[in-house]
Amino acid sequence: MSAALLFTPWSMREVVARNRVAISPMQMYSAQDGHASDWHLAHLARFALGGAGIVFVESTAVEKRGRNTHGDIGLWDDSQVEPLARIARALRSNGAVPGIQLGHCGRKAGLQKWWEGHGPLTADDAARGEGPWPTVGPSPLAVDAGWRVPQAPDTQGVERIVQAWAEAAARARDAGFQALEIHGAHGYLIHQFLHPLSNQREDRYGIKRWTFALEVAEAVRRQWPQELPLFWRTSLADPMDGGFEADESIAFARALRERGVDVLDCSSGGGISGYPANEKRAPRGLDFRAELAQQIRAATGIAVMGVGLIIDPRHAEEFLARGQADLIALGREALYNPNWAAHAELALGASDNYARWPLQYRMWLQRRAAVADPVRASAQARTPA
Repeated sequence: MSAALLFTPWSMREVVARNRVAISPMQMYSAQDGHASDWHLAHLARFALGGAGIVFVESTAVEKRGRNTHGDIGLWDDSQVEPLARIARALRSNGAVPGIQLGHCGRKAGLQKWWEGHGPLTADDAARGEGPWPTVGPSPLAVDAGWRVPQAPDTQGVERIVQAWAEAAARARDAGFQALEIHGAHGYLIHQFLHPLSNQREDRYGIKRWTFALEVAEAVRRQWPQELPLFWRTSLADPMDGGFEADESIAFARALRERGVDVLDCSSGGGISGYPANEKRAPRGLDFRAELAQQIRAATGIAVMGVGLIIDPRHAEEFLARGQADLIALGREALYNPNWAAHAELALGASDNYARWPLQYRMWLQRRAAVADPVRASAQARTPA
């Protein structure tokens, strides 16, 4: 077997993942009143069975008004803990570290599900029982024409939102998750506070626009056990699309690390102007910006999780070998192939006769290989060069 870095254990604080493959948080818009369901259990457990080292539950709202859609999972109420605890237990019992992302959509809240249009909720949506609700943002600036103008809470109101993050983190802890990620990217509430396009406040949350983000990090870290890792999703978007210049990205990552953030989840797209306010949408790619991530990692010592159209296991292995990432996260590719991690292990020559596949599968796969491998080899030999 090869010594593939992708399939070496990864440890942070007192948590050890069996490999360096993570499943990104991906919203499924299928919860009822913020409660996860059997569908979520089946959806997420298959990634653990497929060999991933860490599996993150989708962005989970810290406030009811912070939901993206009516179908978002939430942790603003104690009744939402047990359905998520069931998922955490299933992930852990099948070999994966159970993770969860906490988020707040701010002024981007109140959308239709994507299969219903994914625009702002309308009167027609209200007629079928899924109407809009008042949204909040740093300043009363709408995302774009046709979007609701958010309420801008006063200083005490913002402090209450920070507290909502802390309370949700405590519920995530009680549900048995071992990794927690704060969603600070993609034009959602934390990102809105970071950017002058959406934050024109005159209190401390506007004068120093990092304040809200850093207070959230501090509040969550106080509730999140010291032995468990804390992740932060950031947008390595172009500056024209709401991303920081390299120097500011490094300084911000350093400030997060000082407040107990262990891993920077480096997403590439999802800038502020992805849904513009008074500006044209900036073009953006979805690839992992590995060189910038490497700069941040080298300058700050913070661990990096790379994400963004990483499809080929060899490509993932190169990011790790170059010191451009510590973990590799998959999103849509994992939906296409929930067994990506197990297949990647075979592709990199790191699998010993299906030894790390689920025990219940091994005999069947070994028998399959005994028949299928010679057939494939014969077919390849007959294929013209």
